[in-house]
Amino acid sequence: MLHDLRARMQPGIDEAAAQALAREVIAAHGCERLWHRPIIRIGANTTRTFRQASDARVRLAAVDGFFIDLGLVFDGHEADVGDSFSVGHAPLQQACAAAARALFVEVADRWRDAGLSGTALYAFAAARAAAMGWRFNHAIKGHRIGDYPHAIHKGGELGDLTATPGAARWILEIQIAHPTLPFGAFHEDLLDA
Repeated sequence: MLHDLRARMQPGIDEAAAQALAREVIAAHGCERLWHRPIIRIGANTTRTFRQASDARVRLAAVDGFFIDLGLVFDGHEADVGDSFSVGHAPLQQACAAAARALFVEVADRWRDAGLSGTALYAFAAARAAAMGWRFNHAIKGHRIGDYPHAIHKGGELGDLTATPGAARWILEIQIAHPTLPFGAFHEDLLDA
């Protein structure tokens, strides 16, 4: 679904139209339901968090970046996936997206190797993002996932968890931004052994 939607993102689209397109793609793939609305952030809005309102005037430019965040439910179990993409010749946006993916892998590997707590994982992520030359979004902290709705099983955020997160239960979210330019990237997936 993520890559199907990515392929349909064309310059000129705004986020409201992209969300409507996301709902079409999700329905075509037979998703049971959504547990959060599709989030598509474009251009300067890629620096904003899940809870922050986007600038509705922003449209995907011919050379630009965007990210997609899908919260899906299959067979009563939640899924959450997000990734960043670009259109046109956008080497800085591509580098940011690649850095978000690489940082995700590095943090997930650190969790596997060292068994760090959620708070320690996000401290590590922030330090690594800075070392890579990117601004880390400290407001993004990951979350529990499970049978729908996950909130009845465990509330709170991964970045606030003082214990070591269990495998296949937590979504690791990484959001970074360029240090001076108004764009960023997002990547999330399941922490899994």
